Amino acid sequence: MLKILVTGAAGLLGGEVCARLVEAGHAVTGLTHRNPEIRANDGSPVPVETLHGDISLPRFGWDEDEFATIAQSHDLLLHCAATVRFDLAEDDYHAVNVEGVRHALALAAAGGMGFLHVSTAYVCGARDGAIAETDPLPEGGFANGYEASKAAGERLVRASDLRWAIARPSIVVGEHQSGAIRQFDTTYAAFKLIAEGRVKHMPARSGATLDFVPLDHVAAGLVAMAERINEASGGTFHLLSGQPLAVEAFTGAIGAYPQFHEPELVAPEAFEPAQLPALERRLFRRVAGLYASYFQRDPHFGDTGFRALTGLACPPTGDAYIRRLIDYCIESGFLPRA
Repeated sequence: MLKILVTGAAGLLGGEVCARLVEAGHAVTGLTHRNPEIRANDGSPVPVETLHGDISLPRFGWDEDEFATIAQSHDLLLHCAATVRFDLAEDDYHAVNVEGVRHALALAAAGGMGFLHVSTAYVCGARDGAIAETDPLPEGGFANGYEASKAAGERLVRASDLRWAIARPSIVVGEHQSGAIRQFDTTYAAFKLIAEGRVKHMPARSGATLDFVPLDHVAAGLVAMAERINEASGGTFHLLSGQPLAVEAFTGAIGAYPQFHEPELVAPEAFEPAQLPALERRLFRRVAGLYASYFQRDPHFGDTGFRALTGLACPPTGDAYIRRLIDYCIESGFLPRA
């Protein structure tokens, strides 16, 4: 049994990871900030001890005694906490995704904990083609401030003297069998605008692909990595489908539903937001446009190291899975019925 402190425990991924760690018999402490409720992806409460703290503050805002006590009472820090929005100022990303990592590393160091850091596969930047877990972390070429900040956080982890490992999920969406997801944010917000026809045009490059990974595969992978932190130490691991989905297949799946609109995909060099109708232009700039870069890349992520470490492989994520994701959005009321 491990004593594990999970930051970002009230988040979508953090809550499901906490639930699975408890089920596996580990003693879990969940760090929360604004939202005190820790829930699994099915919405059920997770019975763990909770702590309130702010990762953007030194010592998470705790006094020295509390900081020392918490540090000494855990074996592993699983750092899920991050801002995953794409529309923030650089200072906001730095405070949470960079300084937050620095403060989490300090806590782990004070207690001699192992450190499992959740990053993103898209720290690869605008690269296409094969991307291995062992490829060097790029210095630039990122599509947005989120990616850049996650890369900066990784650099801090790599420079530490801890037993660390880095987990890099791709685009996390609903569970594999049901398509279920507890909260609709980030990618889903853009998806809703496109499906409902409020954003009818997207810049997309021919041959671009998306790597959608089921939430349950990522959560299971993080638990397996936590339990093998000594073997994983010093390694970087991709938690993803490894089954790139053509952007045209994704938008075509949306258009296959009679109540939804299939967006027109426009070559990036021919796309001009200023020429869109006023409402669509605002929605594109505020939401959908933040994700446009993902419609223009073709990364093929490898997960050889992750499979060797955990024995886990992502199940198929083709057309049938995409339909399950859409069907769940309809059944839950997030998207309209026909």
